[in-house]
Amino acid sequence: MLAAMRLLITGAAGFVGSYLPPALTRACGRDIEVIATSKTSGHHPVHGYVEALNVQDRAAVRQALERYAPTHVIHLAGIASPAAVDTDLRLAWDAHLGSALNLSEAILTHVPSCWLLHIGTGMIYGNSAKSGEPLGEDALLAPIDSYSASKAAADLALGAMVQRGLKCIRLRPFNHSGPGQSEAFVLPAFAMQIARIEAGLAPPVLQVGNLDAERDFLDVRDVADAYALAAQQAGSLEPGAIFNIASGTPRRIGAILECLLARSRVTIDVAHDPARMRPSDLPRILGNAARAKEVLGWSPRHTFEDMVSAVLDDWRARIAKL
Repeated sequence: MLAAMRLLITGAAGFVGSYLPPALTRACGRDIEVIATSKTSGHHPVHGYVEALNVQDRAAVRQALERYAPTHVIHLAGIASPAAVDTDLRLAWDAHLGSALNLSEAILTHVPSCWLLHIGTGMIYGNSAKSGEPLGEDALLAPIDSYSASKAAADLALGAMVQRGLKCIRLRPFNHSGPGQSEAFVLPAFAMQIARIEAGLAPPVLQVGNLDAERDFLDVRDVADAYALAAQQAGSLEPGAIFNIASGTPRRIGAILECLLARSRVTIDVAHDPARMRPSDLPRILGNAARAKEVLGWSPRHTFEDMVSAVLDDWRARIAKL
């Protein structure tokens, strides 16, 4: 007997993908089937097993959609960090726009009743953030780099595909963190340095760059909850619907560092590295998630302080295993 919902997740082995199964169970119940996919197949501590699916391979995407016939696709696969795009500008366009087109075309051809949940980013608002005001879904898309521009292109392309019958929901998460995130991101980068210092693996000096930028942070578990709620309610939503996923609270990077240092077990000095002292192109980025709260019934369950503690404890555990 088929499950009521069959959800195919792309990029399931990534950071957020590992948090989706419990969130989906909370939102959708247990009568669900999850097909976890990633670029390479193999065993996974949360999913059990992930199937191989390269979303940039048009034929492979068609075959997967025809084989699994999902009721929902949650499209997480993509470039995780904007910095990864610096050395290969085409990489982001293939990964973001190309994969979105591959999935939408395959859905329309093989499973036209399937809902596509596209995971974008709040970074697509770009220069609109310079207003300093919380950004709603109607804010102008003004991306400032290839990473966010390619995400914006995918978002817009899927909006156009709705006119051809695509059932799509576009989610735009702002910054989020939690255990398991790469040190390529600011909060785990600080936490990793602190954990190494506590373990005696580095001198008690933390090297930092620009601490003045303000960002809107959420716990990754709350972000996963939002995706799960959108999947659960997809049938009652307007195709093409857009939801910001954000806390609505700006956090200065320096204040985040102070929050981590307050939890350190040793005294740590902070040194400003001139090589890292670059002014932010977007000093303040803040999202308005009122629509997600009103329509989806979503609201964050975890405090910022809980998230910070969880990330630091995660890095302590990782360093202890070295």
